[in-house]
Amino acid sequence: MFRNTMPRYEILSEDSMAVLDRGWRRIVSELGVEFMAPEAVEIFAAAGMRTEGDKVFFDPEFVLEQVAKAPREFDIQARNPDNNVHVGGDHMIFSSVYGPPFVRRGDRRADGTMEDFRDFAKLAQSFEVMDSVGGVVCEPNDAPLDSRHLDMLYAAMTLTDKFYMGNVVSGERAADTIRMSEILFGGREAIEETPVCISLVNCNSPLRWDDRMLEAQFEYARARQPVILSPFLLMGAMSPVSIPATLAQQMAETLTGISLTQLINPGAPVVFGSFLSNIDMQSGAPQFGTPESAIGLLCTGQIARHFNLPFRTGGGMNSAQLPDAQAAFETLMTLMPTFLAGTNFVMHSAGWLEGGLVASFEKYVMDVQALESLQREFTPVDFTDEELAFGAHQEVGSGGHFLGAEHTMERFRTCFYRPWLWNCDNFERWTRLGARDTAERAREIYEKKLEDYEPPPMDEAIREELHEYVTRRRIELGD
Repeated sequence: MFRNTMPRYEILSEDSMAVLDRGWRRIVSELGVEFMAPEAVEIFAAAGMRTEGDKVFFDPEFVLEQVAKAPREFDIQARNPDNNVHVGGDHMIFSSVYGPPFVRRGDRRADGTMEDFRDFAKLAQSFEVMDSVGGVVCEPNDAPLDSRHLDMLYAAMTLTDKFYMGNVVSGERAADTIRMSEILFGGREAIEETPVCISLVNCNSPLRWDDRMLEAQFEYARARQPVILSPFLLMGAMSPVSIPATLAQQMAETLTGISLTQLINPGAPVVFGSFLSNIDMQSGAPQFGTPESAIGLLCTGQIARHFNLPFRTGGGMNSAQLPDAQAAFETLMTLMPTFLAGTNFVMHSAGWLEGGLVASFEKYVMDVQALESLQREFTPVDFTDEELAFGAHQEVGSGGHFLGAEHTMERFRTCFYRPWLWNCDNFERWTRLGARDTAERAREIYEKKLEDYEPPPMDEAIREELHEYVTRRRIELGD
């Protein structure tokens, strides 16, 4: 996995951080936060917080006491130990797009299927830069609603040997994730000692945690599997049209969600989550890759470090309908601050299109290329006298060229990063080779990756036990 040891780009002054601190404190103490699961409200009441129905009013110092119990860093084990990851510090983890109901392959935009999901899993396994297949890379609408989570988990566990994300639609589905993880890794004790999956628990912004995701949060926290507590904030819709107001709301929502996790199971791993952008104030449509989202992203990194927490934000988000120039530009507008902030867990790293409605195979390849390039760019340089190449200057002299110099000949294969998707042919050669644009070249690459894919080795007894579990649970669920 990638370690980003570059200096962090921090834009909040001490005074600005103090303003935000006052903001979240007022929200949690004066307005309160709704928790739609009675068990959550009962836990807070037992801890001394004032409650009114589903709403909890917090003592900010109590919140900070709970947040301080969460680990600053933790590990997640994968089926292949070479793919284990470390969450926090200067480590960055890259996971696929999450949640789209539709899939694009070339000109065809259609409902997602299990075949699409499996193909995305194969791509995640095939590209080294991807640390995880993720969770719902696309919604497999051809699979039964009540049991499709079993099929997705089985695919992630068998087609890849990287870690995966758990299902959060209900407590029951979270329990299935945990049970299948126990089968894969050898029991409850093994997964509690070192987590094996991570799950996204979204706040129903503004200021409400819904019952279904809270049920999942309880299951994962009890099993010591990390959760990303993440508000869903589009400025102008789920938060005010103000970056400071949105950041204060984000802090209020995330910190109270983390507090609940620590009350359920002190020391359970969590990630400070953020999904922050804005809507177009003319149409009401979500916008991504905006300057405001980039500013919010950079602030989020600084805020999470202030609370000594690993954080999730950023990714390859965009509003484009096709994997075109808009998609590439808006993606870079989000990915660059993702790296500048040193984001620990990057969801939506590859494949995001059309505001998150579409998982695109061509865009997946384009994003992988961008991630590789950015990782190279954010690798610190370490100059040596040898690299000054004084002998090359002596050999070439004034007015010459370095193409055939000994220094060049010794290093030309590895001296520069060579992109495998972008094209730098002259016009004549590009035309002669078919005048293919980026999306066409990306399609050829992902098709070749799928053709060459080989499943990672797996203990057949474990595979069979997983298959039996999925089959039995599908029957129990009525599918």
